[in-house]
Amino acid sequence: MHPEGIKILLAEDDANLGFVIRDNLEQRGFLVDLCKDGNIAFTFYQEQKYHICILDVMMPKMDGFTLAAKIREIDNQIPILFLTAKSLKEDKLKGFMLGGDDYITKPFSIEELILRINVFVKRALFQVSNATDIIQVGKYNFDHANLHLTIDNVDKKLTQMEADILSYMCKRKGEVIKRSEILKSIWGEDDYFSGRSLDVFISKLRKYLSEDENVKISNYHGVGFKLNY
Repeated sequence: MHPEGIKILLAEDDANLGFVIRDNLEQRGFLVDLCKDGNIAFTFYQEQKYHICILDVMMPKMDGFTLAAKIREIDNQIPILFLTAKSLKEDKLKGFMLGGDDYITKPFSIEELILRINVFVKRALFQVSNATDIIQVGKYNFDHANLHLTIDNVDKKLTQMEADILSYMCKRKGEVIKRSEILKSIWGEDDYFSGRSLDVFISKLRKYLSEDENVKISNYHGVGFKLNY
């Protein structure tokens, strides 16, 4: 996983500092979405997939701690780095209790920030290298990397898109996933034609998974889908 593959959500209400951070990170190959307050940042987070969150603690409309707590309700693994002008021990403890992974106090150097980010990148690489490619989906074995879905020694070869959609839904098993989230994560855009394609792929996946009656992809009209098994 190289910097050009890492997407960062940056929430910082200081326009000048936000620009400097984003510019420096993008020069190093990272992809950065800059948001000026916590509400906007949370909307971005819900609609797109990120690898790292960098959150200013003191922001209008929704502070960094509240934003982190809402993110942790959705994802307990994504790295969260807090930016703050405060150095109080109590604030640091609160950040870590909310699930923060690191804390950097203003003013800081871009080099220091990059070092903190690289720690997260190395951690992600370690997790990927030690993760199994096989996911148990009810009675099925799903091999995302090799595009195989197997039950009772009967193997179905999936397309890359089918496998990517199923993998995305498995990671959020039991959740109602918005159509827009799936579309933007898999296709990179939410439009009529992508939406129609998604419906076709969901129908195919339902057919592939029909041998196990406990595996269900439920449709929530006008909202999205939920995978249960």
